[in-house]
Amino acid sequence: MIEGLERALVANGWLRLRDLGYSELECAIGEALGGERSAKLVAQETIKSRVFRLRFETKNQIRSFVVKRMNSSHARRNELVIRRWLPDLGLDGVAPDLLGVAAGRAGRWVWHVYEDLGPWELDARNPDPESVAAAVRVIASLHQRFSAHPLLAECRLYGESPGLCFSMSNVRDAVHGLERLRPPGVQLSPEQAQVRDRLLDRLLRLRDEEPMRTRALAEWGGPETFLHGDLWTSNTFVEPGVDGCRVRLIDWDHAGVGPASYDLSTFLLRFAPEHRPWILTLYREALKDGPWSLPGPCELNRLFEIAECSRYANRVIWPAIALLRDRAEWGFAELASVESWFEALQPVLPEEPA
Repeated sequence: MIEGLERALVANGWLRLRDLGYSELECAIGEALGGERSAKLVAQETIKSRVFRLRFETKNQIRSFVVKRMNSSHARRNELVIRRWLPDLGLDGVAPDLLGVAAGRAGRWVWHVYEDLGPWELDARNPDPESVAAAVRVIASLHQRFSAHPLLAECRLYGESPGLCFSMSNVRDAVHGLERLRPPGVQLSPEQAQVRDRLLDRLLRLRDEEPMRTRALAEWGGPETFLHGDLWTSNTFVEPGVDGCRVRLIDWDHAGVGPASYDLSTFLLRFAPEHRPWILTLYREALKDGPWSLPGPCELNRLFEIAECSRYANRVIWPAIALLRDRAEWGFAELASVESWFEALQPVLPEEPA
């Protein structure tokens, strides 16, 4: 029995959700506490939606865990990354320890109990060169070790594939969704119709550019590798220590197979433009003894643009579906946000003048 846990989850509204799996979660936390039969929840913090930091008091100590609730496919993917794929290639320790897994009876939701890594997120606003260098070495090692590895077949089976097919399918699905946002299916204001038309025009141009994107990825994209898939600095933890920095990457929900430029684009864009060239140089140096290398800034910018446009197109699909199915009020606000991302998109790296 964990004192205070149920009350905390009720206060956050989670126990009203169907198939929560509370009793299973309580068992998983008990296992993470080493089989401790009595514990008390003494502090809680909401990190983000469905992610909590929970601190427990037992007879002997205070223990802190990060507890995350996710759908079954994301949970399975995270478990495979942490317990199978990374250790198989000598990268165990790059992800946080997964201390417990608990699934609701219907299997819709799964809880994961992780070690608490503490306040060591990589600072993108004031990047410390030593911390950034440590993180970049780990990211490069991840990409290099998995490059053209047979294990990618299993990673592709259970993960995502943010490569050319991902780009093409996102653009096409987004076009299909926007084309359906018309009367009588959906009633639009003049402003909403303009947002739809501008986005649709942009996506149709992207669809027409598919042959060019195919050639770019084939020529400059390098071999497929394993990707984190959501490589924000908030998912990158760098803890200083006596023997150097320890790097861990969290939230592998979107891990999969594709070109390294997909991860690189996400990571570099978290930093101000003046920091990106030296961070990219660190990545190049980490690859110098490997079987492949990066192209120049102009070619990389094209690859990064493909990655970002793929992500933006993906974010069009879901509000369009919500508008068609549920007449969701938030749908057009989300589409307007995506349009602003497209308009603000600039080259990630500075390019030498011709």
